[in-house]
Amino acid sequence: MKKLVATMVSLLCLTSVVFAGNWGIGIHGGAAQNDPKDMKEAYNEAFNWGWSEKNLTKRNEVLGLDAFYEWDTAVEANKFGIKAGVDFYGQNKLKMDWGELKAKESTHAFPLTLYFKRDNGIQNWSFLAGAGLTIIDSELEIKWAGHATENYSKTKIFPHITVGAEYRFSKLFALGLDVKYNIAAKVKKSEYVLSDRSGIGGTVTARFYF
Repeated sequence: MKKLVATMVSLLCLTSVVFAGNWGIGIHGGAAQNDPKDMKEAYNEAFNWGWSEKNLTKRNEVLGLDAFYEWDTAVEANKFGIKAGVDFYGQNKLKMDWGELKAKESTHAFPLTLYFKRDNGIQNWSFLAGAGLTIIDSELEIKWAGHATENYSKTKIFPHITVGAEYRFSKLFALGLDVKYNIAAKVKKSEYVLSDRSGIGGTVTARFYF
């Protein structure tokens, strides 16, 4: 994954020399909807099932990196853009009876978004709205004491919509707020619900233009 991100950034830096002013990268962090359904059910029912100790760590944070390109239109303030990137979600963890059972879920995603931007220039707010598709990959690892580790992984594609605003401090830098809604983002594998990222999330994004 680190090699993929490094390659994407390297290609972006090279192409930005040719398409100066239209390319950029964004680094974002925030929170997103996260419902570890099966872990939560096991946690809620633990004492009824005979477990004597339980602990559930639910992580809502999301960090990511994206690259984007924006096309100028006949109307100077209007632009169309495309951005692609990678998001890393916080890891959900469940532990019961002092490690007799341990479960953890790791999730990352690759969103692709087409958007319209009303660009109001430097030292002004600009506004964006768009939609796209996300490829999400989730992996659940379950460890029982004295038993082999079980692994369940699944990839799913789902749509999303997004709106946002950014303040352009200079020709090269802007700080933005983005809100995204994931549609039907529940991932299932066999009898397990690995994750449900359906719903709203928000991030703060630092954007660097080239």
